Amino acid sequence: MTCTGVVGGQWRATITGWGAIEPWDGSPSIDWFVAADDRWHRPQHETSTRQTMLEGTPVVETRVRIPGGDAVHRVYSVADAAGLTVIEVTNESTLPIAVAFTGAPLLSRRPPTSMPPQGIDLPADAVIYPIGHQSSVVVARSHSGTAGPALPEPIPSAEQVARGWLAQTQRASRLHLPDAAMVDAVTTARCELLLNGPTAEDDDPVSVLLGIAELVRLGHQPAIWVPGVAAELERLARSGTQIPAGVVEAAARVLHAAGEDRAVEDLRRMALHVSNDDVAEELPSDSRRVPWWVERRLVVSDERTAQVMPAGFPSTWLGTDFEAHGLRIGLASTLSFAIRWHGERPAVLWEVTGPPMPLTHEGWSTAQLSGEALWQ
Repeated sequence: MTCTGVVGGQWRATITGWGAIEPWDGSPSIDWFVAADDRWHRPQHETSTRQTMLEGTPVVETRVRIPGGDAVHRVYSVADAAGLTVIEVTNESTLPIAVAFTGAPLLSRRPPTSMPPQGIDLPADAVIYPIGHQSSVVVARSHSGTAGPALPEPIPSAEQVARGWLAQTQRASRLHLPDAAMVDAVTTARCELLLNGPTAEDDDPVSVLLGIAELVRLGHQPAIWVPGVAAELERLARSGTQIPAGVVEAAARVLHAAGEDRAVEDLRRMALHVSNDDVAEELPSDSRRVPWWVERRLVVSDERTAQVMPAGFPSTWLGTDFEAHGLRIGLASTLSFAIRWHGERPAVLWEVTGPPMPLTHEGWSTAQLSGEALWQ
């Protein structure tokens, strides 16, 4: 399930695994059904239903197999007209179809058909739109309830909205890795943080700290998060539990960015129990930890040095060029690097921005701010 909404707005909804929209304010869910040449298709129950997020963003595409192709359903939210959640259904089959929406009044640029549905029992509020071959219908749910009956024109496309989300999330770092699913997981986690913030029902202090640190990287003012960082660090100190490596550094960066250098010194003196610097193999189930986990596979640092590819290269990455930009190292520096393969040997090109930070990798080291080298 995926959250949809507009950053800065209050309205939120969950997009289910088959594309239904479940608003958090308790208003009716919006479901969809497809009439194809053979029968009505209920995406919730179709074995052919499959779903993806465009490059990890909250632009959700759901496909249902029908005779001659797919019915493609996309959901995304835009800030136009005080907030809209847009539903676009495209007929990628060779035959005309119809789509039914149930659950809430929808804005549209054309009226629905007046023909009653045949062969399916739908709620009385169902609206049906015919869709020709390779054509689409676009409707929207208003977040405010104040929009008129007609859908504003123009509104951003799904691709434009996805690019907008990527531009926001890549303010923290920009990754081009051999594992595309890993990159998408980082994007998804950052979008979730931008929409819903760093706190959750479990109130895990480590995840909250990592979420705050990521939001600051995404453009939030660090000063507003200083009280929260202090509170979570105090909770960790009192608990005496082991803290994953890198969490203290993330908290220190937030404090430093806020100009709280004395707080950074106090943090260094705290008796926090930091665990061994192991990079776990499994992607964290808590999305707030995902960017931290992925980036620690690329670089780990303390106040003195930064180690590039600390666990070496995953076997599936060998021979594949990749790069990462804007990785945080030390208190106020960033590292960008690229790997280019020369046969079985990797060559690294790097650039450190901010205060100098020595780099290391399996016997190799450099204090230069930029350069390139062939690793063993």
